[in-house]
Amino acid sequence: MSPEKKFRKAVELIISAKPSNMEVYQLAFRHTSASKETTIKGFRESNERLEYLGDSVLGMVIAEYLFKKFPYKDEGFLTEIRSRIVNRETLNGIARKIGLDRLIEFDGNRRGMPHNSSMYGDALEALVGAVYLDKGFRFTRKFITKELLTHYDLDALINNNANFKSRLIEWAQREGKEVRFVIVQENGSRHFREFISQVTLDGEVFAAGNGYSKKKAEQSAAEKACEQLELK
Repeated sequence: MSPEKKFRKAVELIISAKPSNMEVYQLAFRHTSASKETTIKGFRESNERLEYLGDSVLGMVIAEYLFKKFPYKDEGFLTEIRSRIVNRETLNGIARKIGLDRLIEFDGNRRGMPHNSSMYGDALEALVGAVYLDKGFRFTRKFITKELLTHYDLDALINNNANFKSRLIEWAQREGKEVRFVIVQENGSRHFREFISQVTLDGEVFAAGNGYSKKKAEQSAAEKACEQLELK
């Protein structure tokens, strides 16, 4: 089987339908590190525009899904659960589960690629954008709710209140202490960047953590601070 046929079959298995516009799916898996020149001067083509589109479609479909599933919950609850569903780390995991890591085109050493690289979640959002352009909104909504959301444990998401940063800030306010988060170091290349964050209490460095986004690094540092403070 040719690489083109293998790719088409892989996409078909992921979306549970025969793809029509293969070009848009090929673009969905082209990471910025493998972007290609276009006829428009200065514009290189990658999956970033599809990621933007897919992010909007994914957010809207999930908002509608939660709105109907939890008719007596307020907007704060719905917003929080939606944010947990589309969390970059969570999307990375879903992308790997459905096999997107084997389809992404990028410039670099796959073995040196961080396990939690945002390229997986980015590609998943770009795929949603591609499905939307190829199949329309109704099909895309079904794809998200039937093929993607089945990988989530909604009960676990709802009951997981491990927002260590919020927990630490609330503790500091009660104790009259000043808490700050500072990104002190960035490692890796532009496409695979790791951040190191420090937590300071009243100007003193208290804990540090790392992650593949600034938000994740701050949560990691906050978690370690909470452990030291024995905050439950």
